[in-house]
Amino acid sequence: MSPARRAAAPRPDAADVSSADVSSADRPLRIALTSYRSKPHSGGQGIYVRQLAHALTDLGHDVEVFSGQPYPDLSGLSALDDGSLRLTKVPSLDLYNDADPFRRPALREFRDRTDVLEYATMCTAGFPEPRTFARRVTPLLIDRRHDFDVVHDNQTLAPALLRVQDAGLPLVTTLHHPISVDRRVALREARGWSRITQRRWYGFVAMQAKVARRLADNSVITVSENSRDDAIADFGMRPEQFSVIPVGVDTEVFAPRGPRVPGRIVCLSSADTPMKGVPVLLRAMAALPEESPAHLVVVSRLTKGGATERLVRDLGLGSRVRFVHGLTQEELASLIASAEIGCVPSLYEGFSFPAIEAMASGCAVVASDAGALPEVVGRDGSAGLLVPAADPGALAVALDKLLTDHDLRARLGTAGRVRVAERFSWRAIAEQTCAVYRSAIIRPSSATPRDGK
Repeated sequence: MSPARRAAAPRPDAADVSSADVSSADRPLRIALTSYRSKPHSGGQGIYVRQLAHALTDLGHDVEVFSGQPYPDLSGLSALDDGSLRLTKVPSLDLYNDADPFRRPALREFRDRTDVLEYATMCTAGFPEPRTFARRVTPLLIDRRHDFDVVHDNQTLAPALLRVQDAGLPLVTTLHHPISVDRRVALREARGWSRITQRRWYGFVAMQAKVARRLADNSVITVSENSRDDAIADFGMRPEQFSVIPVGVDTEVFAPRGPRVPGRIVCLSSADTPMKGVPVLLRAMAALPEESPAHLVVVSRLTKGGATERLVRDLGLGSRVRFVHGLTQEELASLIASAEIGCVPSLYEGFSFPAIEAMASGCAVVASDAGALPEVVGRDGSAGLLVPAADPGALAVALDKLLTDHDLRARLGTAGRVRVAERFSWRAIAEQTCAVYRSAIIRPSSATPRDGK
């Protein structure tokens, strides 16, 4: 038994705790938070797991994170000192490791049929992680079902997890946005053989839609009204399944930090994919006046020989654009705070960590009007500029306006930080999430739809 496990508070047996006790507003909850991958400092899922787990433990709840690779970084959190926040690693074959993507495991690494399924799916251009993670974590949760009051799934949405609620454990799911949107954008941009491989890669979307329709009312958390509406339209879900709770930002970490680098624009892109809009931003950069001080730092792993790298070369932007990746949270926060402008050119966002991190850092933000970005930045333009998505000309005009107007940058930077403080506190988000947990705990198990339509 690990030291953290020994340090955890004693858990009463489930039979000793009534639903009324568990649902009361002052009783600490025992929460299993699951995530099929939790990249530490980039990409929404890993940030969501880390920050929500931290906020829940600060409220006095007992949280255990179950994650596949890459694992979340839970270091530096005060909750670790008393064992109330723990990480249980759920190893996979780690086929998408940044250092060795699409690797070929040795025969000795295969432990069971789930490993075989994972590798076979990768070899046929599919993405297996949600399905295979659920197959691995579900037996762990069922075996320890008396240790938890609720299981919170972070967008795995795989069939095996339905067995958790069949075993008597209330199940809550966060659906950041339906990945069907990513699929549409990817297929629109793909050509030739790439269209076939993209269809295979997003093959798990149909699985997630089927599982999502079988989740109980008031058991699905989504991060924006836009994401809720898209899930209803694309996945055939019901409005009564949802609670809209945004994500948050640590305003002590992401904060103004002194002088900014003149002309610096920062863009955070969790992946080198068309949906993040980096090609649009690159074309906007190329359209800026030659005398402009603009230079761009993109936080993303650049695909070697890929379309984005070729576009940088074709546009002659090599001296004005830099790609960085692998930053710690502290390094990322320092970089954002050094910029005059934070840019979110995405073709779609279910929410947007990059937008609220830039706003919290006092940057002037310019974002596309796609997905939930108007909800996040504000539709009236008082806390950030909105431009039409996929329009490099409009984006270039907005960037040039911000670069040449110090007062406008300062005004937007201040308003953005105020908006974040008022709307996107992790403590408030954790409190709203706990209300969903308590509702799920007292819900009769028969309330869960089982038609699978």
